Amino acid sequence: MSGGVDSSVAAHLLKEQGYEVIGLFMRNWDSAANQDFLGNPTLQDETCPQEKDYQDAKKVADHLAIRLERVDFIEEYWRDVFEYFLNEYRKGRTPNPDIMCNKYIKFDAFKKHAEMFNPDFIAMGHFARVKRNGDTLLLRGVDTGKDQTYFLSQLTEHQLANALFPVGELTKSEVREIAKKTNIPTADKKDSTGICFIGERHFDEFLRNYLPAKEGVIKTLSGDVIAQHVGLMHYTIGQRKGLGIGGHKDYDNAPWFVIGKDLSTNTLYAGQGYHHEQLYSTECLLENVSTVNEKTELNGLKITAKFRYRQKDQAVTLKQEKDGLHVYFKTPVRAVTPGQACVFYDGDVCLGGGTINTVYKNGKKLQY
Repeated sequence: MSGGVDSSVAAHLLKEQGYEVIGLFMRNWDSAANQDFLGNPTLQDETCPQEKDYQDAKKVADHLAIRLERVDFIEEYWRDVFEYFLNEYRKGRTPNPDIMCNKYIKFDAFKKHAEMFNPDFIAMGHFARVKRNGDTLLLRGVDTGKDQTYFLSQLTEHQLANALFPVGELTKSEVREIAKKTNIPTADKKDSTGICFIGERHFDEFLRNYLPAKEGVIKTLSGDVIAQHVGLMHYTIGQRKGLGIGGHKDYDNAPWFVIGKDLSTNTLYAGQGYHHEQLYSTECLLENVSTVNEKTELNGLKITAKFRYRQKDQAVTLKQEKDGLHVYFKTPVRAVTPGQACVFYDGDVCLGGGTINTVYKNGKKLQY
C-alpha cells in the first residue's frame, strides 16, 4: 500500500472479495537523513512525500480495518535502483528507474519480506492483468491510457506467479468512483509523478548533488557552435526545453531539439524541427533482454513494441544477431533513446523487453 488511490482501492476490492488483507508500506528513500546508508553526504530531501504517503496508507488501513506494516528497503533501493540510475547518466543515457524498482524491489525484496506472512497472493495497485492458463501471462490493463505493463516488462512469470492486480480490470475513473463511494480517504489524492527520491525538486539540481556536470558546446551537424550545454546528462534525445538557444543570425526561428550526443568530445548536437531527420531511426540493438515466460522465443517475431511509456505501438521484427537482439522498425520511429526500455507486445500480452543500447538509421549507428 503506497498511500495512493490505486493501492487503496485494490485493498478494498480484495477485502470485498473475501480475502484476508494485510497492508505493507515500503520506505525506499531516507528523506530525513542528510547522508545515505553508506555515510555519503546527500541533499536533505524535505520534499519527498514518503511520510505523508505512509500517513495516508495508515488512514486507509484504519478505514478498511486491516493491519498495516511498514518495511524499509533503503539499502536495497540504493544498491539496485539508484546506483543503476546514476551509472546510466554517467554514460550519457536516459534511464528508467521505475522498471528496476519493480524488478528488484517490489517483486523481489518486497515479495521476500512478505513471505514472513505466508501469503497466498501478493497484490499491487498497478494497471495490469495476469492470466494463468498453464503459463503465467502479463496483460495490459483495461485502461490503455494508464496501462503500466511497460514498467513491469522485466518481470518473470516466477515473480508474477502469485501476483494480483485488482484494478487492472478497471479504468482510472472507475477506481476514483469506487474510492469516493466507499469513502476511502485517498479518493481525491493526486497521482504521484516523477521519482520519489527527487520529489517536487528540480531534477537537474538533484542530479548535480551526485554527478559533477561538465559544460560543453552545442553544435549543429554542420559543425556550427550555437550555444553551451550544462552537462550531457541533463539532456535526452528529442528534448526541446532548456536548450538555451536564442536567435541565431544564420538560422530561422524554428524550434531546436536535441538530436545527438558525443560523449568522447562532450558535444551536444541540436537541430531544428520536431521531425528533424536525425531524430528518426529504423533499428536498435538491445541489452539486458528478458521475457516474462522463459519459453518465449523472440528471434524472428513480427510483433509490436513501445520505446517509451504511453507511446503508440510500433510494428517491429526481432532478429537475434551475433552482437545481440536487434529490433527492426516497419516505419522509422522518432527519438528512440539509449537507456530507455523497448517493450514487446503480442496483442494485449506483454512478452518482455530490454534496454536500448545502440540506435541505427538504415544500418548506420546514430550518435545517441
